[in-house]
Amino acid sequence: MTGLVKSLLCRSLTAMVLLASTAQADRGFAAQLCYRGINLSGAEYGDRSGVLGTNYTYPSEDTLRYFADKGMNVVRLPFRWERLQPVLGQSLDGAELQRLKDAVDLIQKHGMAVILDPHNFGYYDKGQLTQAPATDLAFGDFWARLAVEFANQKGVFFGLMNEPHDIKAPDWLEAANTAIRSIRTVGARNLILVPGTNWTGASSWAADKLGGGANDTVMLGVRDPLDFYAFEFHQYLDADSSGTHPVCDGSDQAKQGLTDVTAWLRKNGKRGFLGEFGVAGNEPCLDGLKQVFGVMADNSDVWLGWTYWAAGDWWPPQEPLNVQPHGGKDRPQMKVITSAVGKKTPFVPACASVKPAS
Repeated sequence: MTGLVKSLLCRSLTAMVLLASTAQADRGFAAQLCYRGINLSGAEYGDRSGVLGTNYTYPSEDTLRYFADKGMNVVRLPFRWERLQPVLGQSLDGAELQRLKDAVDLIQKHGMAVILDPHNFGYYDKGQLTQAPATDLAFGDFWARLAVEFANQKGVFFGLMNEPHDIKAPDWLEAANTAIRSIRTVGARNLILVPGTNWTGASSWAADKLGGGANDTVMLGVRDPLDFYAFEFHQYLDADSSGTHPVCDGSDQAKQGLTDVTAWLRKNGKRGFLGEFGVAGNEPCLDGLKQVFGVMADNSDVWLGWTYWAAGDWWPPQEPLNVQPHGGKDRPQMKVITSAVGKKTPFVPACASVKPAS
């Protein structure tokens, strides 16, 4: 066993004991989960030519302070790949990289970890990932360049890609493994979140909708030399699991999907992270939200945590899933969310190094 692995195991076991003690003292949901936080949308807005402050925005300090004060300890930070790397295979744009770094610094100033999220749905401009020019090698090149900038920075995690779709699972697996290999080759030991294809839905994890195999089979082929990764799932509670409707007529399906992937994670000795989920502020939806948190709270041995979708300085108040405060008032969902957050604990970088019993 290497010194790094021994160190990670020692730190993570200590952290899990402390988190377990916190859970016994707190009756809220999911106090044992390492990461509880929010997606702060805005930097993924617009196209590659967008102007900061006009077409897209990074989180303001007021917004970060609000969610930190609610006890959250992680922010999933969406941004556009094309804006950060205007030419595939070439250097990252210096100005945009600095904006991203400034946002990370500001988030961490408020005691929260950051998940870097190229929010591209498996595309670069209109070109589908794994097809020229956005090849596996181009994707790996992007991640090598980005990983160098944040390598081994405490509390910075790498989400490989938001919701790949239109890509068969074996093709996506090859791209994901290329990115992981690139990240590790440049010496970055950061935690990596790996989605599946088909929008990485929990309720569709075992479905082969594109041909080539389902995520539950194919994605077991993920290869990380450090074995320091978790699978990222998304799950909404409307009937089509899209998160585009203000009703939660798919709550039972969502709960079953999360229950099924929980069993899959435990069976295969893997860890999971719920990167997106969200509901409108009506009573049936809030009940469904409690069920989602309940599944993770009851299975904290395999779930690292979650980030709710979504909030952000530019989100319109009428957006049903939005939890950005408006007029100085909390949104209805926040009462359930803050119960799930429980007592604030620092983010735990080594949390994913302890594997669940299979």
